[in-house]
Amino acid sequence: MNDLEKKYPTIGCCGIDCGLCPRHYTEGKSRCPGCLGPKFLEVMGQTCFFITCCFKKKNLETCGECKDFPCHKFDSEWFGKDSYDSFVTHKKALPNLNLIKNMGFEEFIKQQNKRILILKDMLSNFNDGRSKSIFCLASALLPIQDLEKSLDSAKKEIKKSDIADDNIKNKAKVLKDILQNAADKENITLKLKKPPNWK
Repeated sequence: MNDLEKKYPTIGCCGIDCGLCPRHYTEGKSRCPGCLGPKFLEVMGQTCFFITCCFKKKNLETCGECKDFPCHKFDSEWFGKDSYDSFVTHKKALPNLNLIKNMGFEEFIKQQNKRILILKDMLSNFNDGRSKSIFCLASALLPIQDLEKSLDSAKKEIKKSDIADDNIKNKAKVLKDILQNAADKENITLKLKKPPNWK
């Protein structure tokens, strides 16, 4: 491991869910390896001020482990009430860091790994080529219990409706409808919002 490689690249220094981001599951050279994952600089070109402070200076996996968290670095457009989702989900960054601060990093990463396993199941068995973003957002934003229940309900509905295993389009629709219902109950939006300066 080189000195610019985190042990857990699936969670960003700033709390972003790198392991639940669509770009993490992209094929090819543009695939993001996560926060300081393998070949991070080769793909991303540079680091950010969170990485510089958290990992390079303090040797921490996330800002949530820092005695100074939250600091002035979180007073930016990415973390305010008007923050938006681009490729990655920023809405959960601060809540993730607060969980890390309160429960400890190791306990948090166990929960994160559960979300990643659920997402991988969705992408392997339900992705029709157009559903990756909604599955990633759902995996990041919905409570784990809702994710587990939604996936289980989708599998039961598919079996009950006798949808063929290779009918990915209909399988994706079933799961997306169930996830959307779960999101509606939690008042969660499962759509990417355009940045404020988007033309």
